[in-house]
Amino acid sequence: MESYQTVRQEAAGFYEVKRSKFHCYACPVTTQEEAQAFVQKIRAKHWDARHNVPAYVLRDGNLQHFSDDGEPSGTAGRPILDVILGHDVTDVVVVITRYFGGVLLGTGGLVRAYSHSAELALEAAGILTMAKMARCSLNVDYGLYGRLPALVAEHAGRVEDAAFGADVSLTILLPTDTVEGFRKELLDLSAGRCDLTVLGEEYTEL
Repeated sequence: MESYQTVRQEAAGFYEVKRSKFHCYACPVTTQEEAQAFVQKIRAKHWDARHNVPAYVLRDGNLQHFSDDGEPSGTAGRPILDVILGHDVTDVVVVITRYFGGVLLGTGGLVRAYSHSAELALEAAGILTMAKMARCSLNVDYGLYGRLPALVAEHAGRVEDAAFGADVSLTILLPTDTVEGFRKELLDLSAGRCDLTVLGEEYTEL
């Protein structure tokens, strides 16, 4: 099954260590422009912070980007990116804003703090799996309809819509690599009377 993981929604978290305050943000994005716009939004929100550290990963162009934004090299942006990659998440931007609390954290302390803040951001946003699915339509009689939900589930799909008239008109989503197997079983069950039409393909939550 062709799939990828991303975050469910824009979300925020907070972490404090040795009086340094870390505001943690994550947001789903699909383009570099969207990622950069989100980074600028957080910079504007926390205009008085010395560090607004971004990292993002995009499927488009297999792009990865990070910046330490004034923190010592390798202590901020890269740890955030490593957390994103460690969760195998893409189409996401994470920004960690730091307000210095007067106590130096040291190189190791910064790495741990930014890594933990990135974890909090992803946890708040929620991680979901998006799978490449085929949107299909089919018509079945009422006798066959009762067997359809189980057949769809066996192929890791789901029924999106059903309209009941002289027969039942269904819209279903199926993983693209299960369509032909589903079609064959449908034809067998209906003695060749029912087939499905693939309307298109899309990525949708599994």
